[in-house]
Amino acid sequence: MSDPNQSGINENAAGGIAYVTCIPAIIFLLIDPYKTKPYVRFHSFQSIFLCITSFIFWVALAFVLVFGMVFGIHLAGFITRIFWMVWIIVWVLCAVSALNGKYFKLPIIGPIADRLANK
Repeated sequence: MSDPNQSGINENAAGGIAYVTCIPAIIFLLIDPYKTKPYVRFHSFQSIFLCITSFIFWVALAFVLVFGMVFGIHLAGFITRIFWMVWIIVWVLCAVSALNGKYFKLPIIGPIADRLANK
């Protein structure tokens, strides 16, 4: 995947680093040579979409938690823990796959990231 004569971070490492937060992913989409590499672009876009999706779920869970507190339903804490564990597993799978040079496409956001990466 990467050229050994290239200076800087190789593509696999850049793909894995893109999952640390969405900030490195955005940076990789803006700077050369990474912004022209489809592999790095794919993982950067998927990381950004994963962050956006996670944010939306956290906001929704906050509403569920408030609703649960108002009506005495204690299921919100359990749902939050389950979501947190699933999110960590997905995040680790994406990062490790990227570090190993693999495309691990998440449902819905993976194909979108793939289309954007190959434009």
